[in-house]
Amino acid sequence: MEECSLHRNTFLSCQSSVVSSHRLFSTTKICWNIMPAWVIDKYGANDVLRFTKNAAFPIINYPNEVIVKVCAAGLNPLDVSMRGGYGAATLSMKRDPLTIKQAGMEFPLILGRDVSGVIMECGLDVKYFKARDEVCAAIPPWKQGSFAEFVVLSGNEISLKPKSLSHVEAASLPYVANTAWSALVNTGGLNKDNCAKKRILILGGSGGVGTFAIQMVKAWGGHVTVTCSQNAERFVRGLGADHVVDYTAGPVDESLRALEKFDLILDNIGGDTERWALDLLKPWTGAKYVTLVTPFLQNTDLLGIADGMLQSAATMGRKALKHLAKGVHYRWGFFAPSGPALDDIREMVDAGQIRPVVEEIFNFSEVPKAFEKMEKGHARGKTVVQISNPGDEF
Repeated sequence: MEECSLHRNTFLSCQSSVVSSHRLFSTTKICWNIMPAWVIDKYGANDVLRFTKNAAFPIINYPNEVIVKVCAAGLNPLDVSMRGGYGAATLSMKRDPLTIKQAGMEFPLILGRDVSGVIMECGLDVKYFKARDEVCAAIPPWKQGSFAEFVVLSGNEISLKPKSLSHVEAASLPYVANTAWSALVNTGGLNKDNCAKKRILILGGSGGVGTFAIQMVKAWGGHVTVTCSQNAERFVRGLGADHVVDYTAGPVDESLRALEKFDLILDNIGGDTERWALDLLKPWTGAKYVTLVTPFLQNTDLLGIADGMLQSAATMGRKALKHLAKGVHYRWGFFAPSGPALDDIREMVDAGQIRPVVEEIFNFSEVPKAFEKMEKGHARGKTVVQISNPGDEF
C-alpha cells in the first residue's frame, strides 16, 4: 500500500495499481480520492444543494488536461437554471454521446462555470502551463463545476490569471467574457480594428455580460447605448456607456426609435424585444442583432435531441430569412469557452481597459445564499464565492 496525503491533514491509503492508473496522463505523484464540494443529487429548487466532504476528486483522463485548485468561483444565472434541470437532455448527450450510462448518471453534479485558481497537476501534453501557475477559465456546462476545492479542465479552456486581479476578481470574468466575446466577436463580427465609431446597443447592460460588453466595446472605440433601470444609470455610465435609456420611464422601444440607428444590438433580455429591436438597426449595411436568449436548450429538453435541434434550426432559419429581407441580420449567440479569447481579454484587463465588477462575495459555506441572491435578479455585476486561499498548501 502506498500512503497518500489528503488536504486538511486527512490521510488515505490507495493501492499502487490505482495510483499508476491515475497517473497515466499526468506528470506528478499526487494521489487524492475525495474533496469538499457543493453538489446536487437531483434537479430542483435551492434545497437540492448539498455540501459534502466526500465528492470524487477530479482525474486527468486526457493528456491535455490540468487539475486546478479552486480559489474562487463565479456564480451565473446559468447555474440557477442548470440546478433546475435546464439543458439536461443536451448536456447528458454531450457527457455520454453513445447513451451508455443510465439516466441520472450525471449526479452528484457540481455547478459553477467560473473558476480562478492554481494549477496543481498537468497532463503530459500540456505545453503552455505548469504546476502552480495562477489561471482562470470558464467551464463548459457539461463538465463538473467549480463549487469544489478542485476541478479538471482542458488546456485550451484556461488562461493565465490577469496579474492585476485577485482570484476573487478574476473569477468574475471568464463566463461573461467568453459569452460577450462569442456574441460580439464570433457572431457579431466586431474586433478592435473595425469597432471604432460603430453604434452598439446593449439591451440589459447592468448584468454580468452587459457590464463586460460595455467595457470591451468602449476599449475598441465603439459608441455604446445601454438600457437599464434608472438606479443603474450611474453605474453603467461609470463603465463607459455613452447613452443610457431607462426602461422604467416608459416604453423603451419608443425612446430608442428616437435615436440614430445601430450597427449591432446585443440582447440580454429576450422576450418581446425581438418584435421591435431589429427595426433599430441600419438596413443594408451588414448590421446584426445578436440575442443570448434562445430556445435551443428548451427545445431539446421538451422535444428530445433530434426533434429539438430540428425545431431550433427551423426557428432560426425562418427568423433569419425574414429579417434578411429587410436588410438586417438575425443571429443567436452562445457561451463558448475559449482560453485564447481569455488571453486577449487578460491583456485588456492588465492594460486597465476592462475592470471586474463584483457585486457580492460569499464564503464557501454560503453557496446556497449565493444562489438565493442570484435568483432575485437585478444584478449589478457578478456574485463570487471564495473557495480557498491561493497560499493554502496543496
